Amino acid sequence: MKTNRRVTSHQVIRHTGAGASQGSSVAQRMDGISTGAGTSRGNYRSGSCGGSSSPALRRGPKSLRHCALSASLDFMRRYGVISVATFVVVASALVGGLLGRQALAVGARQQDYRAFTAALAAVEANYVNKVESSRLVYGAIEGMLQTLDPHSSFMDPAVYKRMRERQEGRYYGLGITILPVDGDITVVSLFEGSPAYKKGIRRGDIIARIAGEDAKGMASDEAVKRLRGPKGTTIQISLKRPGYDQLIEVEVPRDEINIPTIPAYFMTDRETGYVRLQDFAENTDRDLGLALGDLGGKGMKRLVLDLRGNPGGPLDQAIRVTNRFLPRGSLIVYTRGRVPNSDQNYSATEASEYTQLPLVVLINRNSASASEIVSGALQDHDRAFLVGETTFGKALVQSVYRISEGAGLALTTARYYTPSDRLIQRPWDGTFDEYLTYTLRDQSAPKERSAADVRHTDAGRKVYSGGGIEPDRRLDGPVEGFNPTKFGRLLYNRQLFSGYAERYVAEGDTRITPRPDQKKVSRGFAVDEAVLADFKEYVRSQKVKVDDEAFATDADFMRAMIHYDIDLALFGVSEARRNLVSRDPQAQLALQMFPEAERLAELRRAKVASRQGGR
Repeated sequence: MKTNRRVTSHQVIRHTGAGASQGSSVAQRMDGISTGAGTSRGNYRSGSCGGSSSPALRRGPKSLRHCALSASLDFMRRYGVISVATFVVVASALVGGLLGRQALAVGARQQDYRAFTAALAAVEANYVNKVESSRLVYGAIEGMLQTLDPHSSFMDPAVYKRMRERQEGRYYGLGITILPVDGDITVVSLFEGSPAYKKGIRRGDIIARIAGEDAKGMASDEAVKRLRGPKGTTIQISLKRPGYDQLIEVEVPRDEINIPTIPAYFMTDRETGYVRLQDFAENTDRDLGLALGDLGGKGMKRLVLDLRGNPGGPLDQAIRVTNRFLPRGSLIVYTRGRVPNSDQNYSATEASEYTQLPLVVLINRNSASASEIVSGALQDHDRAFLVGETTFGKALVQSVYRISEGAGLALTTARYYTPSDRLIQRPWDGTFDEYLTYTLRDQSAPKERSAADVRHTDAGRKVYSGGGIEPDRRLDGPVEGFNPTKFGRLLYNRQLFSGYAERYVAEGDTRITPRPDQKKVSRGFAVDEAVLADFKEYVRSQKVKVDDEAFATDADFMRAMIHYDIDLALFGVSEARRNLVSRDPQAQLALQMFPEAERLAELRRAKVASRQGGR
């Protein structure tokens, strides 16, 4: 397995994936996992919708940065199949001796440089308002990259730092996930064993003050910035807890927080394991190995691997994950580009005990890059049966260059191909808006395909190049396996299910001694008609006009989401995800597809035997 090493000077780390757009107004639930310093990934949003807003995302029209497409923008610009290259870019003087066409080319380039510096000087000297030169230069870089492709992007120092933390799967902070609820910075989950957990902070606590400053109405990004800091330093926070008259003062030390990319795994029955792989980072393969080992000890004989909503991550992790399910020597992916060393073939090089394990993989329109490498390789080798929706379609590799003062440049330097020679990248010959919103479209109609698109798996099945990885069995369900109406997606994006769950539970954990402010909720509770009616009133209280027809249509979806968020509040990620899987239409279909997965395995074995017999 050929992989690149960790980042050092003058070195490229290939990364596949987070540059994929979520491409949907549907925010992806991330099981309450923090994006670094505490901004919520419970529902991936940006800007005025309550999550982080990256300067690198600000190329699109202003309207796209609002709630409906904020998730798309944030997902879109997050650094794709990346190679994080810590190159320092410097201007070099051109010294004599250049003749002919080379001299002309250099002269033309110098004229372009002079035009830029002249424009910069004119703006700095004459614009009606004083403008910082860094803002102008950063804007010029963003404009330049916009002419290339949707995934090349500029990262200011803050965004670059967050990208590296995401890649490494760790950050320094308190170990909490926060979410704005009715203008309050609310703790929606904690990492067990984290500094916040040890100090007694609880889900449902409202952060009223941070280091003495009022946090009411504070943007999530600003709260995150204040809560994070160097390891070993402390932060004073004041908590408002229902049932308590006084604020609770607590001083919390900051520490290294590891962000799990596998928030949940469990047995769905005596023989079937389930793994939720929601992201790729440097710890993913290790975490997957631990999960598979634990499930194997519980009797796992078959596996559902859930890659829905997974935006991707480091290329080497995609290769290592795939290697666990393919025989040694199997091609996993190859890359082709213009720069030296961009042409690489990556194959399975390590023996694995899971190469015969019956496997069903869940994908959807928000599965991108690294998750497309995994699902594409497994499909091409007839190793897994794919269920869900066509994936996003991102097959570009970015290299991230550190250019100055901690800023980064994510530049597309290669394309990747699946083992059957599929380039699954979607075209971007339309507008940036069209590329972002592509996955909002109805996927139920079959795509028109030409003979040139056809490729074949090891067993001879037809698969298609371009426009993502198509599942072997389609079932639309972009939101946790459901396909809600526009109204249902609005409620999901506005975080109203999470907000209602906070109110319903009121605060606390029923496993702790109950308090007067705490509502008792048993594990067997049901979201009945009374709860739905109460939720409808809560929606109205949030100044959202209720569409009664859509509300009735989305009843099952709403029950599942309310149940999930209450489960998450009371019983943790694993139990919440386990209960959601039991209601999730796509997951339930996946559990029925193991006979198909086993049939594929037989086809593949027969094909291999036939080839060997013909030698």
